[in-house]
Amino acid sequence: MSYGSVNSPEAPAKGSDAAAAAARSSRVGHAGGGDHVGGERAVSAAEDGADPRRCTAAWQGLKTFYERNLGLFFVFLAQVFGSLMTMTTRLLETGFEVKFHALEIIFVRMLATAILGSLYMWYKNVPDFPLGRRDIRGLLVLRGFCGLTGLFCLYYSLSYLNLSDATVITFIVPTMTASICFIVLREPFTVKEALAGLVAFVGVLFIARPTFLFPQHGGDEEQPEAGSDTPLFATDRPGGLVPSVPATPAERTLAALLAVVGAFGAASAYSTIRVIGKRAHSLLSVNYFAVIATAGSCLVILAHPDLQFKVPQDATQWSLLVAIGIAGFLLQFLLTEGLQREKAGRATNLIYTQMVFALILERIVWGTTPPPESLFGSGLIIGSAIWVSLQKTKATTAPQKEPVPDEERSLLGTRTPADARED
Repeated sequence: MSYGSVNSPEAPAKGSDAAAAAARSSRVGHAGGGDHVGGERAVSAAEDGADPRRCTAAWQGLKTFYERNLGLFFVFLAQVFGSLMTMTTRLLETGFEVKFHALEIIFVRMLATAILGSLYMWYKNVPDFPLGRRDIRGLLVLRGFCGLTGLFCLYYSLSYLNLSDATVITFIVPTMTASICFIVLREPFTVKEALAGLVAFVGVLFIARPTFLFPQHGGDEEQPEAGSDTPLFATDRPGGLVPSVPATPAERTLAALLAVVGAFGAASAYSTIRVIGKRAHSLLSVNYFAVIATAGSCLVILAHPDLQFKVPQDATQWSLLVAIGIAGFLLQFLLTEGLQREKAGRATNLIYTQMVFALILERIVWGTTPPPESLFGSGLIIGSAIWVSLQKTKATTAPQKEPVPDEERSLLGTRTPADARED
């Protein structure tokens, strides 16, 4: 037996290296199933991934992305709820044998908004809740009546207009608001804005398609044979979940006219908010709107001999009514929160996604697609609204984040000289 290897000075080092290599090979082989090369790569990747600096940088990147786009996400969700609320409204007005009047739907929606909004402001101790400052209460009441007018006309037009047509007409609000502010507040109103308003009006004509301009549309393109007793969600019908709603040219023209009047009411409400400025919390303005709309719709229903409160006939109708109330409040709240966190220019662009949602829902629920005339008119209206928004953005010298009280004001989303004077 030879002991020379024991007494050699290099032996311990070689022995230690061999033992370490064997141990490492054993660990790698255990973790990687015996594949030495793949195991070393796995160990190397694990060591790299465990670098706390890289983890911190990745977390900071995600956090920055979240903080930067949270406002946009809120505005996006608001448009989703707005489209769902409009779809639900049209279903209740046209999709059942027992049809609900627009005033009944307004009562349900705004009652829920008033209750939830009051509870939220009470919990958050909003200044001057519930009546607001004494010097602006008259303006707040005026804002509520203008909002009620705009909402009623919009909801009533849904009885005869497609979802997308009624939605896109609301996009003429920016041009109308600019004209009202020019007349009442003496704010600048450029030739470009006037031209955009004219283009939007032409777009409304293409949507309404009055017979004296479109004689080929003697009847509506929708299916007239659908009966009112067709059950909701009748999936055996081709193309949609519920039958499409027929409308005569006269009814379409009247509905489009009322939608324009509703846009004027919404623009008047926005102009009143501009006068109020920062003297009232945004949700306080929303609450005035909700309370006045609730009381006004209730009084009209009680006073009108042909109107009465209808009781939902089944769980579907109850669910739709509850959904309108919740979606209405979430629309207001998410817009307010989202546009407080986001620059107006980026957020305003998302407002127009509601048109995309309207087209999708209209196709899924009713199985209809707007004719080329409506699509062309919609393009004119949206294009003119975006043009007005871009003109205001260019004129803005120091953009700041600004809360937007509700869906009427959100259609502008830009600061103007009047806003700067309020600061």
